[in-house]
Amino acid sequence: MTPERRPWWARLALVALVGSAVVPLVAAGLRSALWLLLAVVGVALTAVGVWWTLAYTGPLRLLGALLSVAAPLTVLGLYSSYGMLWPAVAAFVLWLVAQVAGHAALVPEDDVTGQWRRAAPAPRHPWIVMNPLSGGGKVDRFALADRARAAGAEVVLLEPGAHQDVAALARRAVAEGADLLGVAGGDGTQALVAEVAAHNGLPFLAIPAGTRNHFALDLGLDRRDPSTALRALSDGVEFRVDLGYAAGRAFVNNASFGTYAAVVAEPDYRGHKLQTAFRSLPVLLTGPRAPRLEMRAGDSRMDGLQALLVSNNPYLRAVDANRPGRRRSLSSGLLGVVCVRVDDTAQAARLVRGDRSPGLTRLTAREVVVAGGADGTLAAGIDGEHVTLPAPVVCRIAPGALRVRVPRDRPGHPSGGPPVDWPELTRLALGGTEARASAA
Repeated sequence: MTPERRPWWARLALVALVGSAVVPLVAAGLRSALWLLLAVVGVALTAVGVWWTLAYTGPLRLLGALLSVAAPLTVLGLYSSYGMLWPAVAAFVLWLVAQVAGHAALVPEDDVTGQWRRAAPAPRHPWIVMNPLSGGGKVDRFALADRARAAGAEVVLLEPGAHQDVAALARRAVAEGADLLGVAGGDGTQALVAEVAAHNGLPFLAIPAGTRNHFALDLGLDRRDPSTALRALSDGVEFRVDLGYAAGRAFVNNASFGTYAAVVAEPDYRGHKLQTAFRSLPVLLTGPRAPRLEMRAGDSRMDGLQALLVSNNPYLRAVDANRPGRRRSLSSGLLGVVCVRVDDTAQAARLVRGDRSPGLTRLTAREVVVAGGADGTLAAGIDGEHVTLPAPVVCRIAPGALRVRVPRDRPGHPSGGPPVDWPELTRLALGGTEARASAA
C-alpha cells in the first residue's frame, strides 16, 4: 500500500470503531452496557462448556456440550426478542471493519521475508522430492511432477506406503551435484529437506502441496495453486530466513510439547484427527496422563504447563483460528514461545481473553529448554510430525540459516497482525504520512 493511502485507512478504522459503539447506544441507550454484559457472560459460559466437553467424559462432557450450544443460542434469543439482534450484528460488523482497516493502515512496507532479498539465477541442477499423498493428491491434481521436469528439475516421487528417509534422499542429491533442493509436500517433509539445504548452503524451494503449509503461507506463496511456486526455477528471487532446531532437529514452523504432541502420537491421528483429539483430550487435560512440563527461557521459568509451543519466529497471535501460523517475520532471530497452563474451569473460561488470559503466557527467546519427561524423553510434534526427543530438549534459533527461493511474483504476505495500536492509528489519521514516518 502506498503511504498516501494509509491515513485514509486509519480514518476509516476510527470511524468504524466509533460507529460500533454508537449503534448500540442509539438502539438501547445506557442499557447497552447491560446487553454488552450479557454477551460477555454468554461467551464465558460457552468457554466453560467447551472446556467440560474437551476435558471430561461422561455426564460432565454431555453437560458441557449442552452448555456450549445453549449459552450462545440463549443470548441470541434474548437479543432477538428485545430487538437488539440487528444493532448487535451491525456493531460487530463495524468492529470488524475497524480491525481490518486498522491493520491495513499499519501494515509495514516490507513483508515477512526480511531484507536479504535479491534476484537469483536459475539453478542448473534443481532436485525436488514430491509426496503424491500430501494434500489429498495435489501432486497429481496439479501435474507438479511433469511441470517440474519441464522446468529442468530432477523429480523424486515418494512411494505410497513405503518408509523412505527423505533427508537421506536429499543428502544423496547434494552429493550428486544438486544446486537447489525442493519439496512438494507438507511442512514436516519440508523441514527435513530444509535442514539439509541449510547445512549445505543451498537454496530451498517450498511447493505448498500439503494440507496446510503454514511455512508457504508466510513466504507469500499461493497455496491454492502450488504449481505457481515452480516459477521460482526460471524467474525467482532469494532471501534468507531463520530456522528453528529442537534437540538438533530443524523445524520451519514449530515444535510443540505436551497435549498437542500427545494427540499427534496417537496411531489413529493421521486418518481421524478430530475424532482422535476428542477421545484423547480428557485424559491429556485432567487425567493421570496430563502432561506437566517445565520451561526455561533466559530468566523466565515456568512449570506445571500442559502445553508449550516453540515457534520459528513469534506468531502474531497466540490463538489465531482465522489465520493459523501467521508470523510477521521469519527473520527476527527469535523463537516465539506460547505456554498454556489451565488447572480448572475458571482458568479455561478466561482463555477467551487471549493474550490477557492468566493461563496463557507469551514470550520470545533465542534458546528454550523444555523438561518434564518421566523416562528421560519428551514427545514432541515437529511441524506436525510426532517424534520422541531426549530430555531436556534444547530449542534454538539459527538466524538466516536457510536460503529460500520463491517466484518473483507471488500473492505476498496478507495484512494482519497483533491488536491494532489505536494511539498510533489516531496519530496517523490526524497527522497523515508524517506521523507514521516519525513513529517508525
